[in-house]
Amino acid sequence: MRSILKCLIAVAMACTASSAWSATIDNVKKNGMLTCGTNSATAGFSLPNNEGKWTGFVVDYCRAVAAAVLGDAQKVKFIPLTPKDRFTALQSGEIDILAHNATWTSSRDTSLGILFAGTYFYDGQGFMVRQADNVTSAKGLDGASICVTQGTTTELNLADYFRSQSIKYTTVGFADEEAVVKAYEEGRCDVLSADTSTLNASRLRMAKPGDSVVLPELISKEPLGPAVRQGDDQWFNVAKWTLYVMVAAEELGVTSKNIDAMKSSDNPNIRRLLGVEGGIGKDIGLGDNWPVQVIKQVGNYGEVFDRNVGKDSPLKMERGMNALWNKGGIQYAPPIR
Repeated sequence: MRSILKCLIAVAMACTASSAWSATIDNVKKNGMLTCGTNSATAGFSLPNNEGKWTGFVVDYCRAVAAAVLGDAQKVKFIPLTPKDRFTALQSGEIDILAHNATWTSSRDTSLGILFAGTYFYDGQGFMVRQADNVTSAKGLDGASICVTQGTTTELNLADYFRSQSIKYTTVGFADEEAVVKAYEEGRCDVLSADTSTLNASRLRMAKPGDSVVLPELISKEPLGPAVRQGDDQWFNVAKWTLYVMVAAEELGVTSKNIDAMKSSDNPNIRRLLGVEGGIGKDIGLGDNWPVQVIKQVGNYGEVFDRNVGKDSPLKMERGMNALWNKGGIQYAPPIR
């Protein structure tokens, strides 16, 4: 009798786990649309253009997930969120995935009921100052007023840095990035602090971008990545491996332009990536062709980087840490096999 009871309990637990495991991907397929939470004011990362079309690095990541699950990179509904409400929107099920410029931290990964599915952009916090102030180092900011976005790691990093340097400062906080930049332009603070990617993007959108400069120091590590709800392992794998497929494609020289020709490659790593043999779709509920859809419709990691924030964009950011591991950076995809 006891063994029967144990079996019944095990079956019940398995059913419960299976239900949670497949919830998000089933909903996305049923709705025929991926709901992606993001920010709406960071040029190069997430910003509607003049025609209202969403563009940017993290936007393309969401489109890649849509291509993987739905076979169509355009089937994404973007929900603009402030830093304060972004995690609540994910927790509540308002969005399927969060692709904000959100930093992966231990407390967020363990206390919010969410999981970060990798790092799509390695960044660090810095400072923007006015050229006329002749400040050349963060150590010259004693007594400065600093504009920041509330609900981000920015405030915590400032406290740690200035405490360690015995420097006094005051913060001027705002709910979103657009308000922070406006306050800085209006002279309501001396300094603007954020991730350097955000600082460079914000400076380009200012009325007089040449009047400000981003200081060279970084005061933190800011691994930015997509987040999903805990308890849904299948969806976590979809989010994670979509990113890794894009990185692996760049490593292997597979692009949106040559992908059809690459299907006939003799390289077993390329053949596995493209589902020609030993496909990686079945175990996460997708067809073996899903990496092809991601790469063909959106591109590999390098293509996405270059057109949004890199050499082919107005931002002209260097790859830096976001270069591949074999080209001086730390971007790295686990083996696909």
